[in-house]
Amino acid sequence: MTNGGAIDLDPTLPAFGPDDDVQQLGRTHFIGIGGAGMSVLAEMLHERGVEVDGSDREANAKTQRLESLGIPVTIGQAAANVEGARTVVYSSAIRGDNPEIVAAREQNSRIVHRSDILALLMHGTRAVTVAGAHGKTTTSSLLAHILVTAGSGALADPSYAIGGSIQRPDGTSSDGGHAGSGDVLVAEADESDGSFLKYHPDIAIVTHAEADHLDHYHDEEHYQAAFVEYAGHAHDRVIISIDDDGALGILQALDPSVAARAIAYGTRELAAAELNGAAFARIEEEREEAGSGEERFTLQIPSGAFEGVEDDVRVPVALRIPGAHNARNAAAAILAAMQLGMEPHAAAAAVHDFAGAARRFQLRGCEKGVSVIDDYAHHPTEIRALLEAARRRYPQAGIHVLFQPHLFSRTKYFAHEFAEALSLADDVIVSGVYPARERQEDFPGIGASSIVSAAAELPHEPPTGWIRAVEDMHTAAQMIVMRAHHDDVIFTVGAGDITDTDPVLLHALQAHREACEA
Repeated sequence: MTNGGAIDLDPTLPAFGPDDDVQQLGRTHFIGIGGAGMSVLAEMLHERGVEVDGSDREANAKTQRLESLGIPVTIGQAAANVEGARTVVYSSAIRGDNPEIVAAREQNSRIVHRSDILALLMHGTRAVTVAGAHGKTTTSSLLAHILVTAGSGALADPSYAIGGSIQRPDGTSSDGGHAGSGDVLVAEADESDGSFLKYHPDIAIVTHAEADHLDHYHDEEHYQAAFVEYAGHAHDRVIISIDDDGALGILQALDPSVAARAIAYGTRELAAAELNGAAFARIEEEREEAGSGEERFTLQIPSGAFEGVEDDVRVPVALRIPGAHNARNAAAAILAAMQLGMEPHAAAAAVHDFAGAARRFQLRGCEKGVSVIDDYAHHPTEIRALLEAARRRYPQAGIHVLFQPHLFSRTKYFAHEFAEALSLADDVIVSGVYPARERQEDFPGIGASSIVSAAAELPHEPPTGWIRAVEDMHTAAQMIVMRAHHDDVIFTVGAGDITDTDPVLLHALQAHREACEA
């Protein structure tokens, strides 16, 4: 179907059946191959022997990596790029009037959403998918790390499709896509456009379910219903957090036959009736002692929760990544590893060396006594969790935040919540909105100043001066450097290109400190 010359694209419609195989794809072209979610899938298909190529509007680190692997990448999108392609893959960022989409339809190529490729890659594997408003990337990265580090036999060398890079202890990073020789596939399940309902994994994880992406779901009721359906697709086990009301509501809304296969985890004290028949693994003694550099907790696993666990098990866990939210992410990963057959203490020991997913509390450098840390947080709850973790890890430091809102719609819906979360910092600059798939003209009057205006209504001390709007993020970076002192921390926060300011910050810190010393 077309709409005014554009092709109607529906990411929720499945393109493949349960018996289809990646070898049926033929030459496969990715539109926007440099995106985090797309590059991972392109690499995995390439490792499976599929002929892959792609295009993007501009080169980046992902396109460079793909080219180094022998995957052709064209910069610029044009109809000629898809000539001869049997399958053309798009993401939800691609519109129906894209010239490559139009050309693919004219030559009768199979046009599929990125979620169709991921669903196809799950066939013949023990698939674990991780969905949630927050924590998807870290939880899936943790589980992949556990299996890579401590897995043996069929659990060793898992496949994984993670929408971001994984930090290594030596400061380098590994890409988020790999087609391993083992029988496990770990994947993020992106709920933003509803396409995650195509997945039928062995294990479905729900990390958090606070309403988001209301541009797609319209209201919280539809958002929650999608997660209930997603959990019901799990063949084996559902692993679900209960520490936010959204996820708890999903657990309580599950059909009893599904809830009986669920294991809940969290710090809350709940009566058995509130768990809808699910087993419960409690996170206890969660803390980070100042100066320790470790997040610690104990995971209590009840008898009978897993095959072979006949007595209650208490597993001590120590993490390098900070925050109570990461204790929950680690708990989910450990429980999934146990369901796959790993001994719990071995799984817990493996998470200690996990350095984090890229752009999650990632130290980018320290210059003249000021640390610069980058984080992907782009929802108010994520920002609150980030800054609470920052306060525990750096209790004496001044906390400065350079925040780039992601999407005009999210800024419109959550301006007050953003302001409240950001108020945990000492000093905040909000830069211009990263639009991604949206256009400013569709959201008149929405921008960085929307959050600053909301902040003016907070009972904050000082009432003014702690937050300001600066459209240009590089100008904002120069400004925030002037306000930082020795032993302070500057956070770059957001899901857009705010991370590009980190080198600017470090250079400006060096120049500013040298000027002060002179």
